[in-house]
Amino acid sequence: MNIELKILDWFQTLHTPVLDKFMTSVTKLGNAGIFWIILTVLFLLIPKMRKTGVVMAAALIIDLLLCNVLLKNLVARTRPYDVNTGIQLLVAKLRDYSFPSGHTAASFASVTALYLSGERRIGLIALVISCLIAVSRLYLYVHYPTDVLGGIIFGCLSGWLGYHIVKFAEGKKTVR
Repeated sequence: MNIELKILDWFQTLHTPVLDKFMTSVTKLGNAGIFWIILTVLFLLIPKMRKTGVVMAAALIIDLLLCNVLLKNLVARTRPYDVNTGIQLLVAKLRDYSFPSGHTAASFASVTALYLSGERRIGLIALVISCLIAVSRLYLYVHYPTDVLGGIIFGCLSGWLGYHIVKFAEGKKTVR
């Protein structure tokens, strides 16, 4: 058996009713990037946070295009529950491909955008939420570990690109 499936099967040994409820709730924060989109809109509405909101919006748009439009369709990786059909899912089956994890990518695009925008405290809280979302994807058997790792990498790249594109558009020299 593939090492990634062994890791996912190990997560299955952790299931309890309380943890099942917690993980399904945490993963919903990442559905369609809704938590991050709401946070971005809130920042766009607050004058002193507007630049951060613009960076987050850019990061999320880049993430959407890179991960959900390009990479998922290019890689076309089957989801783990379609390989190991004996798993009882706690969430509905998804219609898109597995690599990279979109929940994880949107989360880490937002964390990176927050961090680069100077919002370290909010970024730290967002990092904890992002890590929980990433782990929930493994716990729920909807992504392989490398899907989540890919989501972290491409999410951070999207956040970095979003930050630098906004700085370039502002006509400022970037230091980072």
